[in-house]
Amino acid sequence: MPHSHPPYVLSIQSHVALGHVGNDAAVFPLQRLGFEVLPVHTVQFSNHTGYGQFRGQVFDAEHIREVLAGLRDRGVLSRVSAVLSGYLGDAGIGAVILEAVDEIRRDNPAVRYLCDPVMGDVGRGVFVNPAIPDFLRNLAIPHATIVTPNQFEFELLTGSRLVSVEDAVRTARQLRGRGPDVVVITSLATPDIPADQLGTLAVNGEGAWLVNTPRLALHPLPNGMGDVFSATLLARLLRGEPLPRALELATATLFGLVKATAEGSRDLPLVVAQEQIVAPLEAYPAVAL
Repeated sequence: MPHSHPPYVLSIQSHVALGHVGNDAAVFPLQRLGFEVLPVHTVQFSNHTGYGQFRGQVFDAEHIREVLAGLRDRGVLSRVSAVLSGYLGDAGIGAVILEAVDEIRRDNPAVRYLCDPVMGDVGRGVFVNPAIPDFLRNLAIPHATIVTPNQFEFELLTGSRLVSVEDAVRTARQLRGRGPDVVVITSLATPDIPADQLGTLAVNGEGAWLVNTPRLALHPLPNGMGDVFSATLLARLLRGEPLPRALELATATLFGLVKATAEGSRDLPLVVAQEQIVAPLEAYPAVAL
């Protein structure tokens, strides 16, 4: 029996030769979970910025538009079942991504757009171009089906300070009212979550679920964790897993990969520990709230 052509996932992110961030963190997990990926690179760098110095080039919006036009010429854009975006170098590239999502939606209204609104983190603050938070808040979030901010980014998007898990659920429901069906908050550390744990919260129209995992004491923490999580979550949802189960599996994969990371490494062992993508060893339950 010939295989029918699997649906494509269009992933528009950065690319590094060395390390696992952006497309180099997202493409392989999607492939391991059975998806054909169309990676479109927003930059090509020697390595990610976590190493300090790097070399390479940032591509402009026109370059991305050209690559997408070539995919359109091949007739594959209409066969895309999901779009994934992460770190944006500038808002112009964001606008191209939203154009692509709109175009694909005309052919396939069920296409899912997972927007990981990368802006910053606790301790590091905001590390993106100053126009990005407004672009994400006002334009990308209303377009997205699924958003996966960390707690810092979620607070930036919603202008809130989360004081409890219950508060996070309530604020996530308000954000759902602005477009996305699924809101996931990673690295949740409200005062009611034990200090030795980190929460991952998922909220959709049916309910809210929280997974708590032990905090792992790694210094530095490897880059690309959010990229791997978002890609894995998307793959699990595309495979038909209900949100709480997809949340459990994606969280378990990330936990397993972080646990397998060598002390001092700036990258997750995606290739060496790839079994964690398909069949993570340890799982923590998604508790309905």
